[in-house]
Amino acid sequence: MMSTTETEKICGLKKENFQTTVQGKKTDLFILQNKQGNEVAFTNYGGALVAIMVPDKNGKLSNVIQGHDNIKDVINSPEPFLSTLIGRYGNRIAKGKFTLQGKEYQLAINNQPNSLHGGPTGFHARVWDVQRINDQAAVLKYKSSYGEEGFRGELNVWVAYTFSDDNELIIKYLAKTNKKTILNLTHHGFYSLAGIANPTPNVENIICQINADYYIPIDNTSIPTGEIRFVKGTPFDFRTPKPIGQDINADNEQLKNGAGYDHCFVLNKKEEGELSFAAKVTEPVSGRTMEVYTTEPGVQFYTDNWADGYAGQNGATFPRRSAISFEAQHFPDTPNHPYFPSVELNPGEEYHQKTIYKFGVETKS
Repeated sequence: MMSTTETEKICGLKKENFQTTVQGKKTDLFILQNKQGNEVAFTNYGGALVAIMVPDKNGKLSNVIQGHDNIKDVINSPEPFLSTLIGRYGNRIAKGKFTLQGKEYQLAINNQPNSLHGGPTGFHARVWDVQRINDQAAVLKYKSSYGEEGFRGELNVWVAYTFSDDNELIIKYLAKTNKKTILNLTHHGFYSLAGIANPTPNVENIICQINADYYIPIDNTSIPTGEIRFVKGTPFDFRTPKPIGQDINADNEQLKNGAGYDHCFVLNKKEEGELSFAAKVTEPVSGRTMEVYTTEPGVQFYTDNWADGYAGQNGATFPRRSAISFEAQHFPDTPNHPYFPSVELNPGEEYHQKTIYKFGVETKS
């Protein structure tokens, strides 16, 4: 096994650059390494992933996730949700309002006119406690206080990151509350399968498949209209693999509302909560692939439509549409759409989720 110093050389990140004190808690860099010598690196500030080092078809290792190389830039990132954990509520809640047990709650508005990803000081902006399990796994823990960001109940959350010998990043979630509340956790990885660079390549030539017959249309503020629409005959039909760029600039109201793809897909499931195939992407130049499996009913497919070329780790820059995200989750604005799968969590219940991002290569041209 390699020493910590040697593992740092693979991703080029240094622990000391991630060490500071925020909110009275210490931040640090943690590196998971599997038996193939590949790496996943993260910081406990927001659970942000800052490196996933996996090989291309020629065996060359590159970092395939966008992030920063020091804690100051993580905290002050132009993209506050860059490859971080998201909570208490992934995605948007219309006007930040919802009603629970007859009482209306008001959340912070951080994506006009809506609340996005748990608010400006959501789980992405919190320092988590980390327990190393072994070289390949760690558990992050956070206690969200009653009323934090406007949400009800005190919430205890555990998230396990595991990097398997099959190059699977396995993310498992567990949460408990002392009062009835709403909860929709996810991870907002910004994946660049070509490898981050200056500039990081556009994702439009990536071949994408999404295991969904339906998707959720949005209005011009990215809130669900309430409809669940069949993908057939639309730019949202990824049931057969196709390049992301094939339809992304089509004259389509939904694509205009999202400035590209920024929509929740309703995953095909045989039964609620089953761990099943959600999506696969293939980067044709490097041959890298990523498969997504999840227990969640939906996945938000996002094509990084708002990046402007800002700087990331090790000299990389992140232009518009240089990453893709598959955020496994329940549907946006669910508390205001009673027929969507419930996001309510009661005392005595446990919230569970498991999502897998599996990296591989395809050598065929």
